[in-house]
Parts: sequence; C-alpha cells; structure tokens
Amino acid sequence: MTIDNTALLTDQYELTMVSAALRHPVAHRPCVFEVFARRLPDGRRYGVVAGTGRVLDELADFRFGDAELEVVSRFLDDDTVNWLREYRFSGDIDGYREGELYFPGSPILTVRASFAEGVLLETLILSILNHDSAIASAAARMVSAAGSRPIIEMGSRRTHERAAVSSARAAYLAGVAATSNLEAARTYGVPSAGTAAHAFTLGFTGPDGPDEKAAFAAQIEALGVGTTLLVDTYDITQGVRNAIEVAGTDLGGVRIDSGDLGVLARKVRDQLDDLGATSTSIVVSGDLDEYAIASLRAEPVDTYGVGTSLVTGSGAPTAGMVYKLVEVDGRPVAKRASHKESRGGAKTAVRSARASGTIVEEIVHRAADDTPAVDGLNVRPLQIPLVRDGSPVDGLPSLADGRSHLADALVSLPWEGLGLSHGDPAVPTRFVLG
Repeated sequence: MTIDNTALLTDQYELTMVSAALRHPVAHRPCVFEVFARRLPDGRRYGVVAGTGRVLDELADFRFGDAELEVVSRFLDDDTVNWLREYRFSGDIDGYREGELYFPGSPILTVRASFAEGVLLETLILSILNHDSAIASAAARMVSAAGSRPIIEMGSRRTHERAAVSSARAAYLAGVAATSNLEAARTYGVPSAGTAAHAFTLGFTGPDGPDEKAAFAAQIEALGVGTTLLVDTYDITQGVRNAIEVAGTDLGGVRIDSGDLGVLARKVRDQLDDLGATSTSIVVSGDLDEYAIASLRAEPVDTYGVGTSLVTGSGAPTAGMVYKLVEVDGRPVAKRASHKESRGGAKTAVRSARASGTIVEEIVHRAADDTPAVDGLNVRPLQIPLVRDGSPVDGLPSLADGRSHLADALVSLPWEGLGLSHGDPAVPTRFVLG
C-alpha cells in the first residue's frame, strides 16, 4: 500500500481530543510537547535516535484531503472537519539530530505549537521514532560487535514490506554497510547488495540430479567472478570445491548460511587457502544477533548478514518513547501517575565530555535557563532547530551526516558502556530543573 497523505497514520483519539478542545480556549493555547524515554530496554546501555528525517518528511504530507475527511467525518462534527481541512502544522520543533545517543529522560524532541496542532502529531511522531530508534539501537550494537567487518542488512522477508524500507535506513544510519532492500536503495540511497539464494542452486536440478556447478557457472556468467557463491545448499566441502573449480581462485566470496558458523568458517578458510583462493572472502548469515557476531570475532569471517534479529521485536525491542504535554501557556504541567510520571516544563540538554572526548554525563535543564556550568569539561548542546513556523529549517544534517555522527558518538562512550554486558545506562543523566 502506497500512502501519499499521512494524516490517517494516527489514532482516533488524537482527533477526538481536538474536537473537544476546539470547543474551549485550550485548543489555541501555546503548548510544549516533549518526546523522551523513561528507561532503556532491558540490557541496553544507550539508545540511538533515528527517524527524525522521516518525521519531517511525513509531517510535510500530514494533510486532510477529501478522502481523509470522508473517513473522519464519520465520527467528528462539521466544525472539527472544517478545521482539519485547513490544518497545517505552523509550530516549531527542536530535537536531537539523527545518529545522536540518548538516555533515560533525554528530551529527544520538543514540539511548540497550539494544543490542537501539537496533540495531533503524537502518534505519527512516536510510531516513526520508536520504530527507527529501536532498529538503529540494535544495529549499532551489532556494528560494534563486528568491529571493522561489514554487515549487510537482509531482513526484508521478516517484517512488514514498508517497515523493511525504514529498517534498512535506520540500520544504515547505525553503520551497517548495505541492504538487500531495493526500495531503501532507491528512496534513501542506501548501498544495496545481493547475489543468490538456495532456490537458485536447487533450480539446477535435472534428470541426473542436482548440478551445483552449473548453478555456480550461471551466476558467474551473469554477475562476474567477483560474486559471492552460496556453498552450503548440499555438502559444504564439495560446494567450496565446486565453487573454486568453476570460478577459479579469484572468486570474490562464499557464503555460509547454516550450521555451526564458527567451525564451518575455519574449515572453509583452510580449504580455500589450500585451493589457492586466499583472497576469497567468507560471508556468514543465519539469524545472527550481536552476541552471535561477537562470538565470531575470532573466526575467519569477513562479512556478516543480519535479518531477523535486527528487524523484529526480539532483537530490536521498542525504544519506549512517549510524547507528553509538559507546558501550557508557559506553565509546567506533569503527569504524576505511579511509574508513568513526567517532569514538567520545556527542557533542553547538553552533554559534557573530557578533553579525550569520553562522555561524562548528560545534563537536562529548563530551556529558559542558562546552561549549567561544568568545570574542566567540554559541553555540547544536544538539541538543534528542526522546524520553524511549520517548515523544516535549511541545512539539516543528511542521513550520511547522521551515520558519521553516530560513529563518532559511539567512540565517545565509556568503554564499559559500549559492550554487550547488562548494567546501568552508559552515561548518567543529571536533571537541573530548579
């Protein structure tokens, strides 16, 4: 399904709140809404902000045309329908740039608008930021576990067809080298990669049985000797032998997709070297997560292929971000319910670091207050302007900028926070709210 207009990518209660508010002055009161996560998912010590660029893209298309108004008119009054017909977001948005790290309480996004304009965006913003940040956070851990070895994202068949595209984008932001998804390549410029599946090899089965060599020869004829051949459809040792016999010792790579990947990678590396294919690389795939990748660091693996554990909830647990009203007419407001409390007032944040670049802490303070002094440390503001008077500001960081920023940010984490071990957030958050 292609969606050109994003106004219905929301929950009904956003619109019924607007309908009720329009009957009172509250609809037009200046408000501040804030996106933050109360906590990180279990086992995570940092989060990665992703999806900000997509929020701005979708906001531009958040319009109620005739088709959308026909839907909402089933449960809304005429005055509200007419208000929605003219709806254009006209407020301001500040936020953490894509590729920025976040921690519990970080003011990831701040929306300043009338109550009616701002409350309408909750579901759209959260659905994008929660999904993309979850994927990017998982991918960043995998990239760290892989070290200098590249990762290819190939999770399209394990998630919704549209989620596959945004997942590929978020994974690339986090440092993944390429994706198998061609829509992500077209829409976002993510490098694409892919060769063949087991079905291709199985397809070369004739009256005399399977012909793996014929399959390899056909692939090389089409893609060149630099391609990667999938060698474990049948017997992997024979598969490697067939691959080199057909391609020669300049074969680009072989892929292993099943079995004990560490043991098999060692055996295949020895076999390739014995056959003279010393430059042929080894690609491994098959439900890899960051822990499996880390366990293969000592093995002769050149590239990892990841899918299920990156694009599904088991590997990329929700970021848990919420969208809360924190200020009305300049007055702080806050939810006080147990375990779901929020801190009132418009806020911003800075991050302090040593001269070496290692982060010391994140400081969240009132947006109207001066930045708290931090002796002997470098201090960097975290929020940047994103939208002014309803339009994206000029010169916003690109996807490539965010990818580079995150790579630098991960290096700046304290070493114990960069690993895969459980523990407290890698960087403490200090709230200076008066």
